[in-house]
Amino acid sequence: MRPQRARKLSSVLTAAAAVLITGCAGAPTSSTTQPGTSPAANSAAQFPVTATSCGFSAEIAKAPSRAVTLNQGATEVVLALGVQGQLAGTAYLDDAVPDKWKDAYESVPVLSKEYPDKETLLAAQPDFLYASYASAFSDKVAGTRAELAKTGIATYLSPFGCEDKTTRAGASFESVWQEIDTVAAVFGVPEKAKEIRADQQATLDKLGAEKVGAGHSVFWYDSGDKTAFAGAGEGGPQLVVSAVGATNVFADLPGNWADVSWEQVVKADPEIIVLADASWSTAAEKRKLMESDPVLSKLAAVKEGRFVTVPFSESTPGVRLVDGATSLAEQIAKLGLS
Repeated sequence: MRPQRARKLSSVLTAAAAVLITGCAGAPTSSTTQPGTSPAANSAAQFPVTATSCGFSAEIAKAPSRAVTLNQGATEVVLALGVQGQLAGTAYLDDAVPDKWKDAYESVPVLSKEYPDKETLLAAQPDFLYASYASAFSDKVAGTRAELAKTGIATYLSPFGCEDKTTRAGASFESVWQEIDTVAAVFGVPEKAKEIRADQQATLDKLGAEKVGAGHSVFWYDSGDKTAFAGAGEGGPQLVVSAVGATNVFADLPGNWADVSWEQVVKADPEIIVLADASWSTAAEKRKLMESDPVLSKLAAVKEGRFVTVPFSESTPGVRLVDGATSLAEQIAKLGLS
């Protein structure tokens, strides 16, 4: 089960969410050490910072030392920044954490397989909570961000996961990097965000030059059986498909994902089928469904085994989205399409 079903996120995303980072003693996004100061002193000089998303602002007086991440996307941003030592716990994976962060992830206590209850969460004595989905800040989990602020616990919610659709960030690599910038400022490592941005931009430039997917159509199959929950034209799947130069057969549909009929899939007759792999809907399950269906099994892509598997966490706006594009490009190249 997803922490917040992508079906709830499938309406048109707007770019109304402003990600603000402000500081009273020098910009927190500075990546250089001031002359005559140590790195630690320079980091301290960047605080307090204010992190704003989804219409809520949190002031962070100092870098958290007992932060808790409540979704995989949030956890992996922190791991990518290399500040796992400032975590008191994590929760809720959709799929496996990649090998490059495996040791770092295993160094942090897992509070719960899914969301922890309030008692478990508070027992970790968090000083900062970071989540990818608004469902984390419900009464059944952490409580509202306003309530937590009153107890001295600062919070940050991904701009892509706002409950109010009008405040959600539009899906783009720039929006992803802005979120990473914000979290890096909160943890006192703004220079790491700049490194991630530069590395990922270089990868995207390379993929854009190669255009391995050019001239090929793709159906992004996220989940579903009676209907297909497909990657639509305004979310992570579209960004990944576009990054490799391929064409999303459902690019004309709004939102991150959209329900489509199997008749629509058959009519589109995609050359390549991308299977999102998640704990609640595995790639193997989806492939079996298509291969065993009397109609879907006749699609050329199914008959010829032109399947590509991408972890769900590499299809949502986050630090692994560029990894998803790289994986898609590599797997398309192996299909040997002319």
